Amino acid sequence: MEYLNLPGIVPDRIEKRRYQMNIAAACMRANTLVILPTGLGKTAVALIVSVDSLNKGKKVLIMAPTKPLVDQHSTFFTDILTNHKVAVMNGHMSPAKRALAMSENDLIVSTPQSVANDLENGLYSLDGFGLVIYDEAHRGVGNYAYVTVAKYIPKGTTSMGMTASPGSDIKKVEEMCDNLDIARIEVRSDDDPDVSPYVFDTYVNRIVVKMPKELIDISDSLRRIVDRYFGELMSMRFATPGWPPSVKHMLSIGSQLQMRLARGEKTFNVYRGLTAQSVCIKVLHAITLVETQGMSALRAYMRRLNETAETEEATRADKELVKTQEYLDIWNIVRDSRIEHPKISRIMGLVSQMLYDNPNSKMIVFTQYRESCDILVEKLSKVESAKVCKLIGQSKGGLKQKEQVGILDDFREGLYNVLVCTSVGEEGLDISSTNAVIFYEPVSSEIRTIQRRGRTGRKNDGEVYVLIAGGTMDEAVDCSSKKKETMMRSRLETLGHDLSKRRNLSTYQLGIDYF
Repeated sequence: MEYLNLPGIVPDRIEKRRYQMNIAAACMRANTLVILPTGLGKTAVALIVSVDSLNKGKKVLIMAPTKPLVDQHSTFFTDILTNHKVAVMNGHMSPAKRALAMSENDLIVSTPQSVANDLENGLYSLDGFGLVIYDEAHRGVGNYAYVTVAKYIPKGTTSMGMTASPGSDIKKVEEMCDNLDIARIEVRSDDDPDVSPYVFDTYVNRIVVKMPKELIDISDSLRRIVDRYFGELMSMRFATPGWPPSVKHMLSIGSQLQMRLARGEKTFNVYRGLTAQSVCIKVLHAITLVETQGMSALRAYMRRLNETAETEEATRADKELVKTQEYLDIWNIVRDSRIEHPKISRIMGLVSQMLYDNPNSKMIVFTQYRESCDILVEKLSKVESAKVCKLIGQSKGGLKQKEQVGILDDFREGLYNVLVCTSVGEEGLDISSTNAVIFYEPVSSEIRTIQRRGRTGRKNDGEVYVLIAGGTMDEAVDCSSKKKETMMRSRLETLGHDLSKRRNLSTYQLGIDYF
């Protein structure tokens, strides 16, 4: 094995890969967005470009959206750099300490909000920085802190974005490139000739489970509630003919009604429309839970609806919904039912089989909702040889970032072999040697799908299992995700050439490699 040996880094530690060297060389020529599947070494590319800047006497700023990612980058660069000082910055530090870290260190790793706030307050400038790196660069849209930081980058400073997936919405990708002053795109996939020697196989298995009659009956009853309220919206001509009562349709109706209110149209019809629209959204969410998550998740949600309806903050929709006879009938069944979604027993079987076949296996189970996360932890803890831990976000009494880092460390070290997590485990975290990833449900976002899938097949062959409830919205979501991923890959070429024309880059400077 040939190693990367450059001035300023510990020798014989990082494998030298031709595609990483080529991408890094391209990043040094122009502001570049690097799109690499998870596990192919975006951080190694960042290291090569960073060392080039540091060896020229220029500082480096690396930003990542979460503290666990910041800590991960900090550990890597501290361990691998020999002649340069590395500092971590975050919002828990005083502004004075952050300013000191900026002035006394060569490479700074930080959450973007801290840097954005400091720059806007004039605490320091980015003069003297030769390179700014945006990890998970697809976030650089709207009002995200990356956009603010980009406005303060001095002319001549190189910008580099990194992501496993920028998404299929080409307008958002273009917005991100404009916001971060990206002039070129470097893309690689597992199939590229210079990449394939370093890629392990990942096998995607879609498992369709049959919905039990009790869950189907509850879903049908909930749909009847939606149909009734959607009928009201149709009769008041607030709904678009031919557009089914989806969440997207309801949000469109709500936006239109709020605009009418803002214009002073405070009529009975407008208020009634808002109530009906709100009821539809709540019940559509309940349908999602019963179809894709199961009875426990639905029961927790309906219990919260019941409790909210009794408070002073309750909306008209809250109070009306929980008093309808259809809702009460459903609640009476849900409250006492002990039936669970068949996905749970299927996941228990998968985990049991994998641990039986290979006792050293490690698995990650992704789920959309915390209620399902708790249920899966409880059920999987009963599987022989399964040592289960939970990774959730900070909000609503969740895990602090320090606790998240501790859990990930314990998982890496083998104290746990099954990690059940929500979306907090999707983005960027280095979880090596994972044998399998299980999707409790498919997700429509191609970005999240790619990130979830990338948690396995990094240092050995990996398996991906996607559980789909037959005849439910799971099937549509899975299909949507696959279409978006294909669309994303086909659209990057067009965007790359558009960027090159806009920035007046030559073919040599552009240097795009496509999927």
